[in-house]
Amino acid sequence: MSVELDEVRRFLSGHEPFSHLPDEELDSLPGKMEIIYVRRGETVITAGQPNDTLYIIRSGAVDVLDSQDVLLDRRGTGRFFGHSTIVTKGGFGVEPGPSRYTMIAVEDSLLLTMAREEVRGLIERNPEVARYFAGVSERIRVAAERLSVRSGSDALRTRVAELVDRDPVSVGCEATVREAARLMSDNGISCLPVISDTADTADTAETFGLPPVSGNELVGIITDRDLRTRVIAEGVSTDTPVSDIMTRDPFSTTADTTAFEAMLMMSEQGVHHLPVVGGLDSGGDGVTGVISASDIMRALRNDPIYLTADLAKATDTEQMRSIFNDTAEMTSGFISRGASAEEVSEILTVGLDSLARRLLVLAEEKLGPPPVPYAFIVIGSQARRAVGFSSDQDNGLVLHNSYDEDLHGEYFAELGRLVCVGLGEAGQRLCPGDMMAMNPAWRMTVDQWKDSFHTWVTAPNPDALLHAQTFFDMRPIYGARELADQVHRYSVALARSSSRFHARLAALVARKETPLGIFRGLVVQRGGDYRNTLDVKAGGTAPIVQIARLYALMGGVKAVGTHQRLAQAASTGVLTQKAARDLTEAFNFLKALSLRHQASQLRSGAEANYRIDPDSLGKLDRENLRDAFGIIKGIQTSLAVKYPVRNT
Repeated sequence: MSVELDEVRRFLSGHEPFSHLPDEELDSLPGKMEIIYVRRGETVITAGQPNDTLYIIRSGAVDVLDSQDVLLDRRGTGRFFGHSTIVTKGGFGVEPGPSRYTMIAVEDSLLLTMAREEVRGLIERNPEVARYFAGVSERIRVAAERLSVRSGSDALRTRVAELVDRDPVSVGCEATVREAARLMSDNGISCLPVISDTADTADTAETFGLPPVSGNELVGIITDRDLRTRVIAEGVSTDTPVSDIMTRDPFSTTADTTAFEAMLMMSEQGVHHLPVVGGLDSGGDGVTGVISASDIMRALRNDPIYLTADLAKATDTEQMRSIFNDTAEMTSGFISRGASAEEVSEILTVGLDSLARRLLVLAEEKLGPPPVPYAFIVIGSQARRAVGFSSDQDNGLVLHNSYDEDLHGEYFAELGRLVCVGLGEAGQRLCPGDMMAMNPAWRMTVDQWKDSFHTWVTAPNPDALLHAQTFFDMRPIYGARELADQVHRYSVALARSSSRFHARLAALVARKETPLGIFRGLVVQRGGDYRNTLDVKAGGTAPIVQIARLYALMGGVKAVGTHQRLAQAASTGVLTQKAARDLTEAFNFLKALSLRHQASQLRSGAEANYRIDPDSLGKLDRENLRDAFGIIKGIQTSLAVKYPVRNT
C-alpha cells in the first residue's frame, strides 16, 4: 500500500462507520476512493438534483441546508454527506434519488469520494454500515422537520393588529360588578377594558342596558381573576361600581407593537391581558382591542417562547431542566433562520425570567406567604435582556423597610436558597462570584440598597466600582417591583451628579484590552486551552456594555438595556448620534457572532463560550470584527483624553 493510501486508511479507521470494519475491508477502501478539492462557497450537491456519490470530509467544513436554505448542520473533518440518496432504511436504494439537501463548502475542503457501486459493495458485505447511514439520515430529517416550522422570527415580528379581536367589548366605569360579570359571561371573555363615561357611543352599552360609555378612553381593566379575588373572596357587593375594584391605569399597547414586544410587556408586568389603544382600521385613539397571553402563545406555538408557558405547570426541577434545554435548543435554530441577536437574547431572557418566577411561586407555596413585601431582582446580562447560551445567574432580593432580620431572616434565606439552587439544577449555572439571592449580602432592604449604592458611587476602591457596575443593571421580575424601582431611581440620580464616578467608570473602560493590534491585526491568545482564539465578550461586547452604562448614567437615563441606553444617551446629548449608531452596530455584530458560535458549540455537544478562532471566520466577518474592535478603541481613546487616569 502506498504512503498516500496508507494515510487515507488511517484516517478512515478513526471515524465512523469505517472504524469498526474488518482490517481487510479497510485495506481495500482507499483504492476505491478519489480525493477532490472544493473551494469555500462551492456547492457540492444541490437540493432536488440526483446524487450517486458518497463524500467524506478529509479536511475543511460543509454546510447542510434544506430547500429553503435553512442551515441544518455543519459537518467537519471525518464526517460524510451524500449518503441519503444512496442508502435508505431498507438498505441500498435501487436508483440514485434526488437530494433533499444542498451541501456547500464553507471552507476550502478536501473530500474523499466513493462511487455508488462501491458503496453498494461495502453495504452488501457490511450491513451495519447501511444501518449507520440510515440512522444519520433520520436524525437530519428530524432536525429539518423541527426547523421547517414557521420561522420564529416571522412569528415574533407579527403585529398585534393581526392577532387582536377587532370588536372589543368594553364597559363604563359606573357599571356594576354584576353587569360587568354578565357581559363577560355572555361574550365568553375573561377581561373587560373599562373606559370613561362621558357620552353614549358604545354598542355594548346599548345591547346590555349598561350606563352610557364613551370618550373610549382607557381608565382601567377588570379580569375574571379580579372578580374572584376582589369581589367574591372579599365579600364585596355585586352592586359595587367596577371602578372600585378595577386595576386603574393598566399597561396598554398599540396595534403596531410586535407580538414579541407585547409578550415581553406581559411577562415584565406579570399580567395576562393588554388593552390595545388606537391604530386598528379607523378605531381612533381609544381602546380598539385586547390581546391576551394565550393569543400570543397560539401565534408562537411552534417556537421556543411557547415552551415557557409549560413552566407554569412544572412542579420539579427535572421538568424545568427539560423545558429549559428544549428552549435553548430550539432557540439556537432561530439564528440560522434570520432572527436578530437581540431577539434571540430576549427569547432566552424570557425563558430564564419565567423559570425564576415559577421557582418563586413554588417557594412561596412551600414556605407560606412572605412576611414582608419583597422584589426578586435579576442583575447583569439578564437584567439587560442580553443573555447568551452560557450566561450564569446573578440575582438578589430588595426587601421592604419593615424587614426584621430576627423575625424574617430565616424565611428569605430559605427562599433565596430554593430559587438559586433550583435555577442551578434546571440549567442556569450558579454565579461564580456568589452574586445571588441565597447570599445574605444581596438580600437588603430598600434603605440598605440605597446606602450601598451611595458607598459604591463615592468610595474609590475597586470592589465598590465592580459592585456599582453590576448592580446598576437591575431589573425586578417578581414581587413588589416598586421596591426595586425606588432603588434604581435613587441610584441613577446619585450617579448622574457624580463626575468623579463618571471618571472612574471611564478609566475602567479605557483600560479594557481590545484584541486589535497597532496595524489592525486581530490579537489572539498564544497558548493554553484557548490557543489562537480571542474573547469576543471580554474585548468586545463587555466594553460596549460599559460604555453604554457610563453615558446612560451621565445623562440620567433609567433604561437598562444596552440598545436603549445608547439611543437615549444620544437623545440627551451626552453621546453623539454617530457614536451611538456605530456602537449599536458593533454590538449587534459581536453579539450575533457570539450567539452563532455558541449555537454551533451546543449542536456539537460542547460547552458554550465566547472564544472564537478568527481563522474559522470568512473574510467579511474578519473585516467586520476588526471594524467593531476599531469602533470600541476609538471611544476608549476619547474617554482616556476626557478623563485622564491621574484624575480618577
